[in-house]
Amino acid sequence: MTVSIRIGEIAARAGVSVRSLRYYEEQGLLTSLRSPRGHRRYSENQVERIVLIQRLFAAGLSSRTIVDLLPCVDSPSEDTSEAALERMRHERDRLDRHIEDLVHTRGVLDELIAANRAHRTVLART
Repeated sequence: MTVSIRIGEIAARAGVSVRSLRYYEEQGLLTSLRSPRGHRRYSENQVERIVLIQRLFAAGLSSRTIVDLLPCVDSPSEDTSEAALERMRHERDRLDRHIEDLVHTRGVLDELIAANRAHRTVLART
């Protein structure tokens, strides 16, 4: 890794906060080298990785899931590609179940709102 970019500069280039970059490192999503003074230094190609990580988070994936997907990026092969595809399908299925639960919850709330309106109508008549 040719290291030349400081944390603030790479954060600005990738459109993320410095805090996000530190979090990505803590989670094992991103690596940096340290200068003799202990400052984080990044390579130019890390910008693309950070943008990818942002897209994966935007897709609703957790940092743990993203760690599982990164071997497909770091060491592309048919096996890592298949594993990543399977993991993403699993996550999509999880999101589908969550959406179903939310739709059900919204339906229950709609029923409560309707009951409240009916009750208010009765109160207004008395």
